Amino acid sequence: MYSVSGYGDMLADRPRMRAYSRALRKAVRKGSVVVDIGTGTGIMALLACRYGARRVYAIEPDSAIEVARAAAQDNGCADRIVFLQDLSTRIELPEPADVVVSDLRGILPLFQHNVPAIADARRRFLKPGGALIPLRDTLWAAVVETPRLYRTLTAPWTANSFHLDLGAALRVVTNSICKTRARPSELLTAPLTVATLDYTTIEESSVRAQIEAVAQRAGTAHGLAVWFDSELAPGIEFSNAPGAPKMVYGQMFFPFPEPVEVAAGDRFTVTLQADLVGEDYVWRWETSVHDGGSTGAPRARFEQSTFWSVPLSLADLEKREAGYIPALNPQGEIESFMLSQMDGKTTQEEIARRAQARFPGEFPRWEDALTRAGEIARKFSR
Repeated sequence: MYSVSGYGDMLADRPRMRAYSRALRKAVRKGSVVVDIGTGTGIMALLACRYGARRVYAIEPDSAIEVARAAAQDNGCADRIVFLQDLSTRIELPEPADVVVSDLRGILPLFQHNVPAIADARRRFLKPGGALIPLRDTLWAAVVETPRLYRTLTAPWTANSFHLDLGAALRVVTNSICKTRARPSELLTAPLTVATLDYTTIEESSVRAQIEAVAQRAGTAHGLAVWFDSELAPGIEFSNAPGAPKMVYGQMFFPFPEPVEVAAGDRFTVTLQADLVGEDYVWRWETSVHDGGSTGAPRARFEQSTFWSVPLSLADLEKREAGYIPALNPQGEIESFMLSQMDGKTTQEEIARRAQARFPGEFPRWEDALTRAGEIARKFSR
């Protein structure tokens, strides 16, 4: 979830906001019904009202929706916006929409449940022939030379002043991905298309692509930069490519385990794969570098994954096995008990008092149990 200041950064992104405003102005007609998925602080919903929407269903699971409610009141739109605090995939609407708008991306469009949410909204909310904003996003990648960023990631583990071998941490950070602001001068290869996410038809959340790239100059390859171009509506686009106007998204950097010296003409083969697992994507990138001369001799080969960026103990791994037989720990017993009491008839105070009586060591005061019950209720109650 974003902080309110984070939503402010998105609002201050002029290329993004201009493009979304133009797309909404083009799609919304007087009397339109609009669904705004991930409304946040409500900017898209307010713009839809300005452009003539009769009804806007503004959907947001985070408490930032309270800022949106206040903004609707302050801008005279409260009677036209219905605020729904939940995930869009759990909501039923009373009428079909003429327009569905969203910006659920992170640094890249493959972020959490962006793709499934848009596909679900298209199927269940949008009228036949209705407008979907955005229409599609296209992912691009290039091999980059970025010594400053690479040093920032790796130097604490390779050049520590205590002369300790911290290679174990280096293996973790070089399987991690991070935001960057790549410059055109840092690109060692021409940008190549990775995938196009066509939201008008998309169903599959995963992406797998293989790209073949050639070094355009000599240099040191430190990893991949990946970005996207977006088509919000016919003729309304934006890009966060290196060299384009700065946007809130940036680019994603996929580091190599070690820098690779290359000459002009050397060849890169990269397989890039993203799979939605649980709440977010697991990325895998496999890279081969070959001499561009007649021999085509291999220079380097790497296999990397964000799965390896999270250290897992043996106990953690055992708990993920299909044959593992789980049993609740003390905290699980507390949560299980509280959930069993949430029957739609019992007040939260009574649940807290029962929990205190059952777990007095955990809750010296019933108010402590009330705090825990409130956290559980916020997460799981209707």
